[in-house]
Amino acid sequence: MTPVQPAVRPAAPVALSTASVYPEPTAAAFELAAELGYDGVELMVWSDPVSQDVAAVARLADRYGVPVLAVHAPCLAVTQRVWNSDPIVRIRRSVAAAATLEARTVVIHPPFRWQRRYARQFADEVARAGEHVDVALAVENMFPVVRSGVRTVPYSPGFDPTAVGHAHYTLDLSHTAAAGTDALAMLDRMGAGLTHVHLADGSGAARDEHLVPGRGTQPCAEVCERLTGSGFGGVVVVEVSTRRCRTRYDRTAMLAESLLFARLHLQPTAGARRMPKPARSSR
Repeated sequence: MTPVQPAVRPAAPVALSTASVYPEPTAAAFELAAELGYDGVELMVWSDPVSQDVAAVARLADRYGVPVLAVHAPCLAVTQRVWNSDPIVRIRRSVAAAATLEARTVVIHPPFRWQRRYARQFADEVARAGEHVDVALAVENMFPVVRSGVRTVPYSPGFDPTAVGHAHYTLDLSHTAAAGTDALAMLDRMGAGLTHVHLADGSGAARDEHLVPGRGTQPCAEVCERLTGSGFGGVVVVEVSTRRCRTRYDRTAMLAESLLFARLHLQPTAGARRMPKPARSSR
């Protein structure tokens, strides 16, 4: 009888953040994702007008055959007026964009400390914003800011969303490096709520570096392997900084290296095979 082979779960899809091609525009991310073989993109909504135009993004997805798998809400310090100055409106527009683009996840940061009214509303809004369109709002871990040797936390109530508790989380490995946080412990605290991963690396310096995975101190390989072993059902997004690349060739090489790293360490296995027993000697 032929032995039954254990089922192998497909590897998690790997998407490219459109922020990874900066300073090139959103369209370049779709082009490079298609060229390199990414499974999709995470749309960063920011100052690029195309990123704010859902119809234009849909046309890019159709043109290149690259789906939008997640939307990153405009919640950076430099995108506070993208779409609307009201952060609640920005969340709702992000959810609507994700639903239109058939993306399952919206990535959102915790509120800034000066956004007091928003901070009071945040948890409730995140809990209900996507419930009618089946979009998960995944709150991302952040990091303190160090200036002139002074360490401050610009987020309310803090940079670790698990301290508050949300249904869905985004684990960012560049942010764990900048925060000096144990990434594997963070993964464990997120537990079944871990919906989305930003795959990058960091040296441990007190700044957000977004290095190519494997070039820093974070356990990027182990995180990927644990995702596969746990049956992770979300998306892994390469979110690396290529802004210092002088040519498209250099940028492409970094994004290809990052994709190869992700594919290698997310590769599922059917378990270790037993070595055959040696034949007994007839002597």
